Amino acid sequence: MEKPSPPIEPVSGTVVPRYAGPATFCRLPELRDVQSCDVAILGVPFDAGTSYRPGARFGPQSIRQASRHLRYNFHPDYATEPFRTIQVADAGDVACNPYSIDEAVTQIETASTALLDQAGTIIALGGDHTIAVPLLRTAYRKISGPVALVHFDAHLDTWDTYFGAPYTHGTPFRRASEEGLFMDQVSMHVGIRGPLYSPDDLKNDAELGFRVIHCDELEKAGPEHVSRRILDRVGQHPVYLSIDIDVLDPAHAPGTGTPEIAGLTSRELVNILRGLKGMNLIGGDVVEVSPAYDHAEITALAAATIAYEMINLVVCRES
Repeated sequence: MEKPSPPIEPVSGTVVPRYAGPATFCRLPELRDVQSCDVAILGVPFDAGTSYRPGARFGPQSIRQASRHLRYNFHPDYATEPFRTIQVADAGDVACNPYSIDEAVTQIETASTALLDQAGTIIALGGDHTIAVPLLRTAYRKISGPVALVHFDAHLDTWDTYFGAPYTHGTPFRRASEEGLFMDQVSMHVGIRGPLYSPDDLKNDAELGFRVIHCDELEKAGPEHVSRRILDRVGQHPVYLSIDIDVLDPAHAPGTGTPEIAGLTSRELVNILRGLKGMNLIGGDVVEVSPAYDHAEITALAAATIAYEMINLVVCRES
């Protein structure tokens, strides 16, 4: 039996300075340079579903640029060498229609579904949160059934419509629930905070099956408690992890469309993710980076680090 080829690794920062080299995520090989990959990084530059500050269409580009900061060869918290263990590749960007939300949703679904022919797991870089719907459809196809959805966000994103529009960045998980894309008994929101439009928002959300970890609970009990609650709820079900960068406090992520104060610190979020080691992660996204509002790339760097943490969770799943 022919021995499998070792992964094609990113360009090393000890050979080529990190400010040079490929413009891919973590300077990884492009998808066209590998036969297949365990994880594909997919850019989804779409923000026509935003309700306040636009600009997340430039998110994938800024996250890739910020990923140059990362020293990605060895992760001491997981004891992993992710890019030597599995093949990870940058699959480029989906060409999304910026004028038609419906057409863009179809384009994202078509592109991500086709990507399954070459990739085991897709981690998407948004883009606004509307993109979660087509990506969840693809995850459903991947496992032939609904996923456990873990959603980090300041907002519920389960409203019915905005100004009559069914597909926006505030409605993706209402649409996903209607389509049966996630298992309501094992799904949850993390990081919710701030005022709502109506008392019915929480009631309507609970009817979809979500459990909520509010920011106040994190403040009182800490990241380890939050990780444990997530793992207890999802068990070994296949998990889709959707992370809106506005789950972080604006002090840690100013470059986003709908910031809410009193959020997570970047340290808290990273520690929660590291506490999810062993979770059966089968896909995910990092969304709502709007670089025009960013300062010194701190929001983009947070998003790049989150995507890198997710890659390591896939490595731990494989081991």
